[in-house]
Amino acid sequence: MSVTVSINGAHHDLPDHGTVLDAIAALGIGPETPGVAVAVDSEVVPRQRWGTRALSAGVQIEVVRAAAGG
Repeated sequence: MSVTVSINGAHHDLPDHGTVLDAIAALGIGPETPGVAVAVDSEVVPRQRWGTRALSAGVQIEVVRAAAGG
């Protein structure tokens, strides 16, 4: 089984009982990648909770990566 979620505006199928770690993996981002922030339904999820924050069908996930420059 799988659930469909929105990650940065695009639909993705994740494993049933998936977590934020599954969501970032769908984007090719590893859990130790620096400068990454994740929000689920507009609520920021601290990095230490990425492996335990369960996702349900229809949630809106935003993944932001910091970029150097100026």
